[in-house]
Amino acid sequence: MQQTVLKTLTQAKRFVVTVVGFTILAAGIAMIVLPGPAIVVIPAGLALLATEYVWARRFLSMAKERIERMKRGKNGTDQQ
Repeated sequence: MQQTVLKTLTQAKRFVVTVVGFTILAAGIAMIVLPGPAIVVIPAGLALLATEYVWARRFLSMAKERIERMKRGKNGTDQQ
């Protein structure tokens, strides 16, 4: 009985994280063309989805790497 309840709660948590994560991600994507902080909202949605999905972790990792490269410049060095 307890295993069934635990499994059900785990599935419910995953469902809620999925729905909320995709909602935040969709809002961020809409903010690319609408006014709003898309550059903040999209990674937030990916971070939430990354708690449950490996593919979201990969996208979040790629986004972090891209931001770091942009900070350093196009060629990845500190020179300008």
